[in-house]
Amino acid sequence: MAASRSATRAASPALACGVTAGERVPRRRDPSTRRVASASVLAMTLTITRAAGSADAGGLLCHLRERSRPVTQTDASYHRVPDEVPPPPSGCPVTGFTPFAPDYLADPYAVLDGLRDTPVFYSSELGYLVVTRMDDVTDVFLDPETFGSQNVQDPVFPLSDAAHAVLAAPDFNPVAVMSNRQPPDHGRIRNHTKQGFSNRRMRILEPYIRRRSHDLVDALLAEGSPADFVPVFAHPLPGETIYRFIGFPTSDDEKLKEWCSDRLAFSWGKPSEAEQAEIARKMLSYWRYCRDFVASKVDDPGDDYTSELLAVHKQDDTELTYREVESIVYGLSFAGHEIVSHFLSNALTCLLPRRDQWGELCADPSLIGAALEEVLRFESPQTSWRRVANVDTEVAGVKVPAGTNIFMSLAAANHQPDIFDDPGDFDIHRANARNHISFGKGIHFCLGARLARLEANVALEVLTERLPSLRLVEGQSLERFPNITFRGARQLLVAWDA
Repeated sequence: MAASRSATRAASPALACGVTAGERVPRRRDPSTRRVASASVLAMTLTITRAAGSADAGGLLCHLRERSRPVTQTDASYHRVPDEVPPPPSGCPVTGFTPFAPDYLADPYAVLDGLRDTPVFYSSELGYLVVTRMDDVTDVFLDPETFGSQNVQDPVFPLSDAAHAVLAAPDFNPVAVMSNRQPPDHGRIRNHTKQGFSNRRMRILEPYIRRRSHDLVDALLAEGSPADFVPVFAHPLPGETIYRFIGFPTSDDEKLKEWCSDRLAFSWGKPSEAEQAEIARKMLSYWRYCRDFVASKVDDPGDDYTSELLAVHKQDDTELTYREVESIVYGLSFAGHEIVSHFLSNALTCLLPRRDQWGELCADPSLIGAALEEVLRFESPQTSWRRVANVDTEVAGVKVPAGTNIFMSLAAANHQPDIFDDPGDFDIHRANARNHISFGKGIHFCLGARLARLEANVALEVLTERLPSLRLVEGQSLERFPNITFRGARQLLVAWDA
């Protein structure tokens, strides 16, 4: 039987909020951040014009010596957070909507349901046009020429001086390679990066994922009931899996986890100046590690993803440059770690309170795949994604000027009542659950979707087999990571029978 989300829904945030469409909107600043014109010198986001001696407006680019010919970037832009954001599109409702609000962090679906009658609106808090309807979100995804992805990993708020200084290091020079790379180069790179996620590679990884899942259940048992599922199971399994996929040695796992932590907050959250600087230092250390690691694989390849990318580069450096290989390795650790960690914890928050459905999975593991698709629809680990209008255009009848940042609400689309009957009910037998949009659409469809599904499927097979009495500790209040895009629990206390 499907279980219902609370029938109480939040009222729609008041429109207008004292702002008239067409007025310029001062950007709301968190007191912990400073107004700094910021090149997005991020691990996975920096888009670089790689002609020798080129420099960005902030003087951050150094002379890049490629080990292959330069690739012309058609999207050589440096997204900055301006002192003033573009005005709301004319005729567009304006709201005080923000994903950082406590009510949204607690239950985004209730907040979004209150806005269901306003499918496109402008958030004065974010400076983004918010798009909530499935058809409109899909249209934006499927039109990369009109709606560029160059802003998807930019910080929501400006970088502090200290973080800016760290990432201005001459040797910190990753390039955009995946989710924020634009056509035509995106197609060239994707053609090779997707080969590593083949059925053969998944077959190689599955025994490792299953073995580690059993090891981590052993770790839970050693911890004793109750235990926190996030640090013991949900966090290490996808991290270690993506490290093995890339080819990193197991001896480096702990320092890799340390370096890669908190990057979610850097690009999608609201970290303090001190936190920004600390995360930036970790990013720089990890980039240097990745460069050394890729260099070590040049003459000592193995049966891993990095070696496959280098083989393409060696065969034809116009297909993948050496810097692009370094940057793919660098960016993949986050994409393949944090999202899957949230996927695993969200699966338990959906399934464990619904004992009848959990019991069905324990009795019949063949249902796990369908159950996970409903998890992705009902409580996606990724609730939004971003685009920017490259040209003057229109979304759902609203005229959108070039340069407008767009916040696509995957959470709202996945709970759209005219697509999913009773969307607030969680039902592992939902016939069209796979129609969710949690992995995106079009040319930027999630590269690691197959691996994420494999990890979650194997993890649930092991958990249902070994811990059928697994349950959530009653009375706990789930604290979510405060950010605009990813949804997962910081802590998830679980218990089981001895």
